[in-house]
Amino acid sequence: MGVRREWVLLALWLLVPLWLPAATQDVWSGVERIVAIGDVHGDYQQFVTMLRMAGLIDENQKWIAGKAHLVQTGDVPDRGPDTRKVMDLLMRLEKEAIKAGGWVHPLIGNHEAMNIYGDLRYVVPGEFEAFRENNSERQRELMYQQHIDNLRKSDGPMPKVDASYRKDWESKHPLGYIEHRMAWAPQGTYGKWIKKHNAIVKINDTVFLHGGIGPKYANQMIQKMNDRIRDEIEDTRLLQNGVSIDPDGPLWYRGLAQGDETAAAHVDTVLRNMGVQRIVIGHTVTAGTVTPRYGGKVVLIDNGMAEAYGSRQACLVIEGGKAHTLHRGQKLELPVNNGPALLEYFKQAAALDPQPSPLAAAIRQLEEKLMSVK
Repeated sequence: MGVRREWVLLALWLLVPLWLPAATQDVWSGVERIVAIGDVHGDYQQFVTMLRMAGLIDENQKWIAGKAHLVQTGDVPDRGPDTRKVMDLLMRLEKEAIKAGGWVHPLIGNHEAMNIYGDLRYVVPGEFEAFRENNSERQRELMYQQHIDNLRKSDGPMPKVDASYRKDWESKHPLGYIEHRMAWAPQGTYGKWIKKHNAIVKINDTVFLHGGIGPKYANQMIQKMNDRIRDEIEDTRLLQNGVSIDPDGPLWYRGLAQGDETAAAHVDTVLRNMGVQRIVIGHTVTAGTVTPRYGGKVVLIDNGMAEAYGSRQACLVIEGGKAHTLHRGQKLELPVNNGPALLEYFKQAAALDPQPSPLAAAIRQLEEKLMSVK
């Protein structure tokens, strides 16, 4: 009965949907200072470095930014081993910021949603290891025995269950796997925390989200999209044809970040309908620093901060309505065109990087482009 009870409880943790509380606030005004940081991907040390660089935390990782707002545009998990540490830090900073009159906005990205609904293809071994406990081996043994029992009871062909089969199964279910899945379940510690947040927030004259807004969502209200995404990660039966997995949806769309800037009319439609001056997105890695597009109406902030992408350090700061980049601790004016001003901006940022700068290739390409139009 002990084995059966444990696995019934685990199934309930992973599968039973709970009703969400009332929607969280998704529109803010009168915020004097906003710091926006892109994809973290399990790199705790780089995230802490960025928070200190922006004057948000002290040497003890305590909130010191008063009424400032921190926006983290999603994709905290995957590709790096310290996802759990980053989420624990964000959970604590949320409380500290509120007490100081500020706010922390950890937005839902595609990787948050994937971890909740069970798409684990980008989870690295260190992430499972972070959840390993003293009884993890026993938990895995119970899970394996339940797996074999289910195979024997099924109508399908029975595989050859030998040492090789078990080794393969254990490689797919490392120690910490069960605890990871329970914590990321919709009602688990991290799943429940993520569900309290938004995929999109509007602060002053700027909208922040992870991926982008595709044409089919240009006329959608922010609250409606947020509610739908929360519903879908709460009850995965709603995922089919859902917003959370739609390539044109807020978690996945790359059309604002890639290719020639031919979607100006669409960008203007989104700005007009949302009542903002700019759209700030992560998800698509830049050449190495905060990068404006469409005359600054779209700003890309996934610079590849995580070690998996080269540990690049840059974030967006909006103070008094004016946007600038904080690149390796230095304030750089954000250009509003993709010509000579952007080239000079890239060169300034590159000079601050350890050499060779990841921006070198982008600088060469832009120089060639500008020469060709002379």
